[in-house]
Amino acid sequence: MKAVIPAAGLGTRFLPVTKAQPKEMLPVYDKPTIQYVVEEAVASNIDDILIITGKGKRSIEDHFDKSFELEYFLEKNGKHKLLKEVESLSELVDIYYVRQKEQKGLGDAIYCAKKHIDGEDAFAVLLGDTITTSDTPCTRQLIDIYEEYDSSVIAVEKVPKEKVERYGVIKPKPLKENLYIVEDLIEKPPLNEAPSNIAITGRYILKSDIFDHIEDTPPGVGGEIQLTDAMKSLDKLYAYIFNGKTYDIGNKLDWLKTSIEFALKDETISKELTDYIKELISEGQ
Repeated sequence: MKAVIPAAGLGTRFLPVTKAQPKEMLPVYDKPTIQYVVEEAVASNIDDILIITGKGKRSIEDHFDKSFELEYFLEKNGKHKLLKEVESLSELVDIYYVRQKEQKGLGDAIYCAKKHIDGEDAFAVLLGDTITTSDTPCTRQLIDIYEEYDSSVIAVEKVPKEKVERYGVIKPKPLKENLYIVEDLIEKPPLNEAPSNIAITGRYILKSDIFDHIEDTPPGVGGEIQLTDAMKSLDKLYAYIFNGKTYDIGNKLDWLKTSIEFALKDETISKELTDYIKELISEGQ
């Protein structure tokens, strides 16, 4: 199965830091956000990835490319551990790139992958600004659901009511534990119009007929072609509350929280960082 990673957004909520660098390249502790996403795809046994980029996203390509000068410098100076990490980035997986020439929404970004996906029954979509953690990768869990039901399936999670307006939300029909048939989807609904608090988390397995549905989808919220509107017209769509946790790097506070949480998991610095946080809190009191 191939994977598509949309990474063409302007990242306006992170300005001015995203004026000259993609938000997908913002570091979460010691890696760019998109590296976690690519590693999830690889861990799900995907060996072909298409990243949808836009203007100003060249650093994404550079990150996963070979860097001869850097590798030579590290080898010459005996920095073999760092050399191995740098070399592994260009050897992770086959990565291809295509540009979304206009900012016309997530549905349009996915449509840019049509030629690359041609001939495949289904493909994975992993949003480039969302990280998931789990024992079995989220995308792998969705692939298992797809293979069992031969139908498109999306990852979802229950979110606090005050956050419902930030997500695409489903109207669920329970099928079995943590698995639903999707009866309806609404993109960023007001709380009083939301059919549930079960939100789409940025991981999808889509059958290739999604491209036909995107073609027939008019602009929706924000004047953009919304993927949720295209999925709404699918013959059948499943939603799965995956076993794991989602980190939406969509705003400065969530990005900062995620980076701190990931840093605290690193045993080499967790105690010192914890002591520092406690010190800051103490001084604030």
